[in-house]
Amino acid sequence: MAAVLIRGGGVAGSCCSRLLGEAGLHVSVETLRRPKLPAVMLSEMTQKLLLDVFGREDLFAGLPRIFRRVVAWGRDCEPLTLPHSAVVVSEQELLDRIQQGLGQRKPAKCEDPDWTILASAPVAPSSVEHHFGSRLAAASPVKLRAGCDAETCWIESLESGWLFLVPNGKGTGWLVSVGSAESDLEPSRLIKDQIVELGRSHGTFASHPRIALPLSEPRWLACGTAALGFDPLCGDGIGNATREAILGSAVVRAAIDGGDVDSLIACYHARLLAGFKRHLALCFDFYRSGRTGPWWDNQLAELEHGLAWCSQQFMDRPAFRYRLNGFTLESA
Repeated sequence: MAAVLIRGGGVAGSCCSRLLGEAGLHVSVETLRRPKLPAVMLSEMTQKLLLDVFGREDLFAGLPRIFRRVVAWGRDCEPLTLPHSAVVVSEQELLDRIQQGLGQRKPAKCEDPDWTILASAPVAPSSVEHHFGSRLAAASPVKLRAGCDAETCWIESLESGWLFLVPNGKGTGWLVSVGSAESDLEPSRLIKDQIVELGRSHGTFASHPRIALPLSEPRWLACGTAALGFDPLCGDGIGNATREAILGSAVVRAAIDGGDVDSLIACYHARLLAGFKRHLALCFDFYRSGRTGPWWDNQLAELEHGLAWCSQQFMDRPAFRYRLNGFTLESA
């Protein structure tokens, strides 16, 4: 029986463990300690992906739900209320719920695995991480004012950053502050009115897009935080990690089944790079419409550099040779 070692027990690693274990491979997991996000919002699409992977209809039962978002994006822009559909959960609780259906995987490292999946930072020793920006974010606990709508999230652009507020259904919530907005609510026109008490942040984390190359070589493959980092403004980090795990697991299975490893690696690299470029383009549109000024201009310049860099990476690359059919990779 072929053996796969998964380094990292986050969402990406858990998805790989589930998919490869279900495929009959011998899976071992090496858990790595890293800080967990205190709150994430999972869109309907991300929920569906996770339900497909883990086959658990109760995976999100009882979680607080968000049905609306209020956006004040741009200088002197009036707040706009839009429909939304998501659940709110801490990363640790999400992982605990996922693990309930995984059963026990051997925690010890395989002596000589056929493949190793790097599903959590740090990146592979042979990879170089490319950063497109340098902005930091912080997550702070907040107490919401009485009467604050617990089914609404708020997002607001400021002079040198932006704020995102998400309730957790208990009269409290989390404030994500990006740029110099951290712990400073005074310039806010929208979000400060929802908060009566701002707690100390739980440290800072990188919030700019980044990618590690190479993403794979024979006998190893990176996904999750060992492969890509996404701007939280787009709100789909968990969804992206799940998609990477689905594709990465399919690539490993195809390679173990005798597929051409170089072609499979090239497919994985191209598809993740294409997804990363789409993310950069989406971020560019958001930041271009956010504000004007030195901070915003710098973010746009970094994103524009990233888009040009991605285009350069695609030069002279062959067309996609494989497509996903469910969780299986097939020739296109």
